[in-house]
Amino acid sequence: MEDLRGHLAVDRSPHTVRAYLGDARALLGYLDDTGRGLDGLDLAALRGWLARMRDGGAERSTMARRVAAARVFTAFLHRSGRIAHDPGPQLAAPRPHRSLPDVLSERETAAALAPGPGPTPESAPQRDPNAAPASHSGIRPDLGSTSGPGPASGSAPAPATRPASAPDPVALRRRTVVEVLYATGIRVAELCALDVDDVDRERRTLRVLGKGGKERVVPVGVPALEAVVAWLLEGRPPLTVPASGPALFLGARGGRLGTRSARRDVHAYLQAHGTDSAPHGLRHSAATHLLNGGADLRSVQEILGHASLSSTQIYTHVSIERLMNTYNQAHPRA
Repeated sequence: MEDLRGHLAVDRSPHTVRAYLGDARALLGYLDDTGRGLDGLDLAALRGWLARMRDGGAERSTMARRVAAARVFTAFLHRSGRIAHDPGPQLAAPRPHRSLPDVLSERETAAALAPGPGPTPESAPQRDPNAAPASHSGIRPDLGSTSGPGPASGSAPAPATRPASAPDPVALRRRTVVEVLYATGIRVAELCALDVDDVDRERRTLRVLGKGGKERVVPVGVPALEAVVAWLLEGRPPLTVPASGPALFLGARGGRLGTRSARRDVHAYLQAHGTDSAPHGLRHSAATHLLNGGADLRSVQEILGHASLSSTQIYTHVSIERLMNTYNQAHPRA
């Protein structure tokens, strides 16, 4: 399994690696249950394994993923000399059911992100948005330090304090997380992996490390950029500890924000504003609204970091209403 893990990790996300390893273990378990062993790993064994899962109620999307995992696993076993023949290419995959993504309406997102009482990016102290990005090796008084000024040698770190009138760092982070996810359409894991220097305020872009270690540059809107500046000025410094490093978003203990905490931030913020969605729902919403606004499919594919255009095409359903409106206004016999 460790050899397979290393093979998978070369060009796949940690989530995919975990899923494929689980599927490989399940296949090996089936082979043991049926007394086949690796020597009996053929097309009939693969089909029997899938049939057992289908009878157990596995969804088509799960079945399709396990077929993909089985193909990768059998190819790995064949290349490493553990099996004589690779039955994977002969295994047909069920067509996965492509459910339409849940999206927030443009009105809902506008209402949720409208300036209101409490800490907002607009209330942050003004500074030059074209200033150079933070250095990881030094302390920037206006943005705090990525490593923290640290206590005197041999002393314990002093607890962070803030005036009663200062913005709540968690509230600032929640708003900023929602702003950035919706503005860019990036994945929650990509958001949590952002470093301070990944924000280019002059060009208004984020440098994002996506699936398989692929890097891309994503544009970010002015409101989201203002939210990031407010977070860096007033939200991040009180949470910073010596071990914070260059992470853009920090958790309650000063470490890099985890994906679970980011999901909680999204739900908490949106529920407080009369709606709800998950980080992936914000990604769906961003893609939907881009297409409704006239963006072409290839551009949306590049922004989202999809390897295949077919992954982006699921969002085209959201343009039907816009298409019908255009048709009704333009066609003489509509």
